[in-house]
Amino acid sequence: MNIYVEDIIRECNGKLIIGDSKKECINFCKDTRIIKENDVYIGIKGENFDGNKFYDKAFDNGASVCILDNIEDIDINKYKDKTIIKVEDSIIALGKIAAYKRSLYNIPVIAVTGSVGKTSTKDMIASVLETKYNVLRTEGNNNNNIGMPLTILKLKDHNCMVLEMGMNHFNEISYLTKIAKPTIAVITNIGTAHIGNLGSRENILKAKLEILEGLDKDGILFINNDNDLLHKEYDKLKDNYNLKTIGIDNKSDYMACNIKEDITGSIFTIKDNDIEENIQVNVATRPFIYNSVMGYAIGKTLKIDNDLIKKGISDLKLTPHRLEKKINKRGVIIIDDTYNASYDSMKSALELLGKSNNRKIAILGDMLELGNYTEEIHRKVGLDVIKNNIDVLITVGNYSEFIKDEAIKTGFNKENIYSFKQQTDTYSLLTDILKKGDIVLVKGSHGINLIKVVEKILELK
Repeated sequence: MNIYVEDIIRECNGKLIIGDSKKECINFCKDTRIIKENDVYIGIKGENFDGNKFYDKAFDNGASVCILDNIEDIDINKYKDKTIIKVEDSIIALGKIAAYKRSLYNIPVIAVTGSVGKTSTKDMIASVLETKYNVLRTEGNNNNNIGMPLTILKLKDHNCMVLEMGMNHFNEISYLTKIAKPTIAVITNIGTAHIGNLGSRENILKAKLEILEGLDKDGILFINNDNDLLHKEYDKLKDNYNLKTIGIDNKSDYMACNIKEDITGSIFTIKDNDIEENIQVNVATRPFIYNSVMGYAIGKTLKIDNDLIKKGISDLKLTPHRLEKKINKRGVIIIDDTYNASYDSMKSALELLGKSNNRKIAILGDMLELGNYTEEIHRKVGLDVIKNNIDVLITVGNYSEFIKDEAIKTGFNKENIYSFKQQTDTYSLLTDILKKGDIVLVKGSHGINLIKVVEKILELK
């Protein structure tokens, strides 16, 4: 079910500058460096560059069609064997093309949002569904107004799709969900990520609930009923939507109990009405228990056998840099959780580190986009450092100084705390103090670039 140039022109109110309106458009790409033969290139104007200006490189590298919102200075005669479509705004056009592509498929579409755990929940759901379906899933963190439409445009012979939806401000998820038209919507939790932009957790809740604007009229909403704000919304949501809940503490449709955890994973029981299933997951934090219950619940909804659901949960492969375990030649164990950070994910990662009997070292960077809550939330992390009996604390950045200050205030030994302004400053210390058997958590917001710290530790011999 592919689309054609004439479909793009119609859906985007575009104009055919040159080329064949009957040409089939199969693969779409916005990066001339990875474009392949016969691809469709979409020229997108970013903050630091204008993709419209690279149309010639796209054609030279094999593209057969270019969709552009700026065609100044193009020598049309040079590209008589190519197709050029002019649109008013290439990002909006990308969304419209993706919405049209989505409309051609009558398949389950699961959309996942939430303050924390979107990617891991998406990965868990996809892992379960892949035991029965040919699943298209969001790759990495491509969950915005460019990444999500490009994911949808990869639909071919898939019979199920799992999409992640992120946001920084109001109306962003509204835009995405109206393109994706999910048949199942998932809200993992409401935390503090992006609270600096939205002002309060209540506003974050409103922004996440925008996912319902595109939900199919017969669709199902799944929520984590243990999250305080989602729990408060239960009655209102139950009255207006086909609502299903997962939980551990609050009574829910699907519940986890008899939980046993260690540093390597969790074993627990899922209660599904009168059915009880023993589940094993290879990551030991409470969020991954919630992820597993969510994967189980959606697997049951889509009529997957219990044994296949359990296999999908146990076979989970995490997206890189999300609680990813590594070991260097020195015998140091690394928990690479460097992709991003919020208070909830910091708390969870420290709890995982705290389960180890080895020497526990936390390398923590700044959490960004917290606005007026920056100091308060970093100080809360300092308390979690104490609660989880961390042996050595290393902070990186300006805001993480509050983590250090609160930890010291609460009784952490000053001699075991080190603070640095940037990640490169940590290298000599890490070379000196890390030894065989240490377990090191590395976590901070993406902008702090702590992946470089992980790479440095891996180099140590």
